[in-house]
Order: sequence, then C-alpha cells, then structure tokens
Amino acid sequence: MNLHVPPSDTLAAAVEPAAPGPAPGSRRAALLATWLLSGTAVLLLLGASVGSTGWDSVLHMGSDPLAWQIVWDIRLPRTLGAWLAGALLGLAGAVAQGLFRNPLADPYLLGSASGAALGGAIAMAMLGVSPTTAGWLVRLGVVGMAFLGAAGAVLLTLTLAGGVQHTLRLLLAGVIVGVVLGAVRDLIQVAKPSILESMQVFTMGSSAFVGWQACALMAAGWALCAGTAWALSRLLDGLMLGEATAASLGLPLAPMRAGLVLALALATGLAVAHTGLIAFVGLAAPHLVRSIARVTHQWHVWLSSLMGAVLLLAADILARWVIAPQELPVGVLTAALGGSYLLWLMHRRTRGGGL
Repeated sequence: MNLHVPPSDTLAAAVEPAAPGPAPGSRRAALLATWLLSGTAVLLLLGASVGSTGWDSVLHMGSDPLAWQIVWDIRLPRTLGAWLAGALLGLAGAVAQGLFRNPLADPYLLGSASGAALGGAIAMAMLGVSPTTAGWLVRLGVVGMAFLGAAGAVLLTLTLAGGVQHTLRLLLAGVIVGVVLGAVRDLIQVAKPSILESMQVFTMGSSAFVGWQACALMAAGWALCAGTAWALSRLLDGLMLGEATAASLGLPLAPMRAGLVLALALATGLAVAHTGLIAFVGLAAPHLVRSIARVTHQWHVWLSSLMGAVLLLAADILARWVIAPQELPVGVLTAALGGSYLLWLMHRRTRGGGL
C-alpha cells in the first residue's frame, strides 16, 4: 500500500506556529464544530421521537409510564449510544489515517474488528443463547468478550509487527490477524449454527441493545481516547513530514506512537463491542472534515469525532425510520452511503487529474 505524503510546504504550515490573527482554516473549523454540535442537538431530539409510536411517546412522557419507559429506557440510550459509537469510530479513523499517513486507513486496520467478532462468537457459542433475547448478564458477557477479542487482536498485531516502530509492518500484521481471526470465527459458526442469526446482527451493526451503562462506558472511553489523541496530536502533524523529520523535531516517537495505537485500539474496541461492525464511518468522517477545513490534528481529531458521531446517529435514525416499524441494520446503511460517497469522491478526483 502506497503511503501518501502531502507537499512539504503544506505540512510545514501545519506544524509551524500560525501567523497572528485567526487563520481561515481555524475559522472554518470553528464554524464546522458549531454546525456539528447544532446538528447533534437536532438529531438527539429526532432520535427520541423515532419509533413505532412516534412523537406520542415524547408528548405523553409525563402522564404515561409506558411512554416514559419507551423514551427514557429505549430510545434515548440507543440514540446517545449511536452518537458515542460514531464519535469513537470517527476519532479512531482520524488517528489511523494520521498514524499510517494514509487517507485510506480505517479504525479496523489493526484487526480489532475481527477480534471483536471472534470474541462475540465465542461468547455466544459458550452461552448458547442469542443476545437479542437474553438478559443483561448475557449481553454483558458478549460485550465483554467482544472487547477482549478486539484488545487481544491488537496485542497480537503488535507482537507480530515487533512493536509500533514500523507502520508498514504494523499495517500488514493487522491485515494478517484480521484474516486469520475471521477464519476462526467462521469455523465457530460452522460448528455452532445456532449463533448464525445473532452473529449476523453483530456483523451488520446495530445500536438496538445499547443501554445507559453502555453509554457511560463509551463516554468515559471516548473522553480518555480523545484526550490522548489531542495531547499527542503534534506527533501526527510531525509524521506528515516523514519519520526522520518527526524525529528531528525532538518528538519521542516510540512512546507517543504507542499511546496513539492504544487510543485507536480502545476507541475501536469499545464501539465494535457495543454496536457491532459498522463500516465507513471511521473512514469517511476524516475525509469530510478535510474537505471542509484544513487544520492541524489538534482540531482534526475533535472534528472527525464529531463528524463520525453525527454521521452514525443520522444513519441510525434513518435505519429506524425508512421501513418502520421494522428497521434496517445500520451497518448496511452506512456501507451503502459511505461507499457511494467514496466512489463519487474517487470519480471527481480522477476527472480532476489526481487521486
């Protein structure tokens, strides 16, 4: 895979101190952040009202205990969970693309998605029940195993790559781990065909089973990962100039890269463990941010996280509404919309003479 390094004059502008006065990129970034936060507020309200009973449950929350339960215990945690999962994936995508210096990098490059799917399959095979019908203890076991599977896959990738020093070796190790763990998951599904339906729900992605405890866990993980990525964002700016130049800036490459890899793995593992495999959000969100505002990674990681949150929440609401009272798997919808966007982007850049 070819590593794309932008022109050096653009990169120098990214890491050197800005001239006095607000830069155009900063103004655009602030405007984009305002729009994303406003969109979040609107989408949260819409998410609380989308369902088989529509606005009636929202309007009668004060007088009807059932309406209160529908909105407070089902719709609101699901809506917030979709926002948080999108925020985690958008953040992980921005870190992955900066860390690997590749605009096609996504959060699943280190094998975390395959590891989470394998962990979920093992839990379902051991428990012998579907997480769609089981109690909270069983669901907690599936989520916990999925997260452990994601973390184990990343550790295996790091071991095979010999650490975080060589990004190309790390990327290749992630691909290998993903393929091998995916094959093991398929073998488990063949041996336990009773989990096929549950695994299909997991691999297509859904926010239907997110509760308030899951929201609290994802929120804490997002705060930790976002803070880490922001604190280490100078390394992402430096890596745009290349390994040697980043080292010449006096940056401790190994520990900073390790911190970013851990933030990437934790963010991806938390999102996948709670909502399953959701495609293209982590890949498309940083692209959309870059198309609107060219800023340093201190801004970029936050904006990509907000963009991913808005994208996934909008897709989740659309998935619930488009064929109501049934719903589409949100991962299928994000794959269709995200793939269409990237095909259009590729076509436009090809016609413009570059890609």
